[in-house]
Amino acid sequence: MQRTHRLLVTLPAVMVSVLAAAPSAHAGDQTVPGAGNADAIKLATSSPLVRTGRRLLAQRVDKIRNLALRATTQQALEDPAYCIAHRADLTTADQDAVVAALLAAGLLDAGEAARFPGGGRAGVFPPVLQDGGACPRLAQRFYSAPGSPGGGHHTYPGGLVVHESFNSLSYESFAENYRRVFGRSALDGAAEIDGIAPRGDTGLDHDLVVAAPLWHDWAKAIVLQWNADGSEFAELHIAGTGGHHILGLAETMKHGFAPDFVVAQASAHTSPNDDEGKVIGYLRAAAIIARIDPVATGYLRDAGGGALRLPAVRRLGDVDLNAAGRTNFLVEYTLHNLSDADWTLAEPSVDLAELVLAKLAGGYGVASTDADYIARFRNPALSYLSAERIVMLYGNGGIAAVREELDRLHRRGVL
Repeated sequence: MQRTHRLLVTLPAVMVSVLAAAPSAHAGDQTVPGAGNADAIKLATSSPLVRTGRRLLAQRVDKIRNLALRATTQQALEDPAYCIAHRADLTTADQDAVVAALLAAGLLDAGEAARFPGGGRAGVFPPVLQDGGACPRLAQRFYSAPGSPGGGHHTYPGGLVVHESFNSLSYESFAENYRRVFGRSALDGAAEIDGIAPRGDTGLDHDLVVAAPLWHDWAKAIVLQWNADGSEFAELHIAGTGGHHILGLAETMKHGFAPDFVVAQASAHTSPNDDEGKVIGYLRAAAIIARIDPVATGYLRDAGGGALRLPAVRRLGDVDLNAAGRTNFLVEYTLHNLSDADWTLAEPSVDLAELVLAKLAGGYGVASTDADYIARFRNPALSYLSAERIVMLYGNGGIAAVREELDRLHRRGVL
């Protein structure tokens, strides 16, 4: 039997339509960089909210103790010359082989891939600058990307920075709360909780807590580019989740990040305690895209008989947890999953904010049915105010409170 974690390199003829399907008539051409990327960069650059988020993320990066990890993370977030590691020196034939391997492994839905604008290849390998060369680069800036595909959360230029800012702070808060409550042995005496936090040794990895949230959604800058009308690229699902999640894992794998870091990163969408199989699928798919063996590199464990399990990192191997019917997991895995829950409020906030904005748009000379409504009114309002702020204003001050904020933007020439 063929090992499930080995990269398949053959390309059956029946998969050709999946790799290069014709773009949908209702979507931008996702085989080339987004025609609206430059406008999104301009808007995100001008937004005080986004600038604040960038400063916060820079401060988070400065906290990373490992110098190599800090430098790579800083470059990935802010350096326009950053080289996308998992895309370097890939030919079209290489990309087709990767898509075929994902399909053969059941990690890509053939029907969805065939319907995707540009086909499966465009979904797994969104357009980048200098594609096929030694240093492919983002077709937009990290800070201009949205936080989610259309219909999701933080769906405006700069939304990714806002989302990551909140998630990074959330992860740190979760970790600090665990240190405060569990960080000192009761045998050492009573510990303050509302006062000074105990600083006992909980084993939570500082750099993982700081950096994993920064890398988790990083690949949205590749996947979620901008169409000319201000709408976003569609996103292909890989291994049953948004493709950005898998591409981000492929990137950190290609950099050789430690297994505990990469598995924690993979846990953002699913905690291994809830469904280890899903997390394994994420790691398998990422390894295929990165063109590495996940077992040989320590990202997965060969459990025999073709089965794969999460690795026994750090001291987890002192007891054979798998033999006892358990999953190899670290506290950091579940905490990262919890910290990524910002979307549970952010998605309905966007939905409500869009209704309020559409109601008020006429007062600023634009209608929600106009072809330029998204680029001219909706995106600037959200990039400057955020959906969450609009919802809080509306809930406590009604439509008048939101109108007052929009008036301020109008006076500044933003709307």
